[in-house]
Amino acid sequence: MAEITIDNARTIIASTIAKGQEMGLKPLSVVVLDAGGHVKAFEREDGAAPGRFAIAHGKAYGCVMLGMTGTAQMARAEQQAYFMNAVNGAFGGQVVPVPGGVIVRDNDGAVIGAVGVTGDTSDNDLEAALAGIAAAGLKGDG
Repeated sequence: MAEITIDNARTIIASTIAKGQEMGLKPLSVVVLDAGGHVKAFEREDGAAPGRFAIAHGKAYGCVMLGMTGTAQMARAEQQAYFMNAVNGAFGGQVVPVPGGVIVRDNDGAVIGAVGVTGDTSDNDLEAALAGIAAAGLKGDG
């Protein structure tokens, strides 16, 4: 199985931040996780709140651990809050089930990691994340 490389992670982060700046978004924080949920890379733009790491990580972590996009997690939380509460309990409160968490796939469709973006609205975070993933030549499920 392929894995997300440090070069992929750096490209994703730089391109996500560039997309956010192009869109005029508030300062973003971007984390890239590998398929095991471990941090590969993280950056927080100047002016972003220091607590943003935990939010970005939670968005990406839920994607990897559940195999569900942040958008799908939010829909599930709205329909079955008890399920997402149980999941969050099982994962030590680390899941943030909202858009901006994106599953990353290689060209064969295998899950190789996830990206979490926070700083602006969740929908804008998602748009920036997808642009960053595409810039790395990978596929994002948002």
